[in-house]
Amino acid sequence: MKGVVLAGGTGSRLRPLTNIINKHLLPVGELPMIQYAIEKLCKAGIQDILLITGKQSAGLYLEYLGSGETFGVRLTYKIQEKAGGIAEALGLAKEFVLYGEKFVVLLGDNLFEDSLIPMIDAFEKQEEGAMVILKKVADPRRYGVAKMKDGSIQRIEEKPEHPSSSYAVTGIYLFDSTVFDIIKTQTPSERGELEITDVNNVYAAAGKLTHEFFTGWWIDAGTHESLFQATLFVRKEDS
Repeated sequence: MKGVVLAGGTGSRLRPLTNIINKHLLPVGELPMIQYAIEKLCKAGIQDILLITGKQSAGLYLEYLGSGETFGVRLTYKIQEKAGGIAEALGLAKEFVLYGEKFVVLLGDNLFEDSLIPMIDAFEKQEEGAMVILKKVADPRRYGVAKMKDGSIQRIEEKPEHPSSSYAVTGIYLFDSTVFDIIKTQTPSERGELEITDVNNVYAAAGKLTHEFFTGWWIDAGTHESLFQATLFVRKEDS
């Protein structure tokens, strides 16, 4: 299975740190944030990885990660010309993922404790469709939330005022290659972006969206506070 790491975006919530550098290169503990995503995929046996980022810091990624050999992987790079949403960025992976292949997608600012191996093993047995990873959170209104019925996801509600569950959809997704056909059918949201929630809801409506759960810590390190918390988590894990 191949891996895709999305490391674009403007990092607006982390300004002024991101005025001069892509947020995924900011330090979390002793390492740049992006390295955790690469290492998680490598430890799960995924060696072919596509890194998608913007133009701002592409040279820095190349300088730090190179071919990926130092990290035990083979890296390919793709540039997202402008921030157009997670689904738009994911669409750039079409030439990297062959028809009929399955792959794992990580948002580069999502850090987590659990191994990806159980999720990958489960998805390899899944005939078709997609899988999301859920995590129970204290304030689900901040996230995409899984609306569940009889143990299955009916729909994902984006930042609902009255969440139907406490299960947030994390930034770790598994797809088959039909995702690229679905992305083509999407139109921009009110934010002017192609939303990954809309893509996942196509799978949900067809009964082809499964899920697994994170049991360890998980954090979206996209704000100053969560970046600080991520550092505490990884240092505790390393101690």
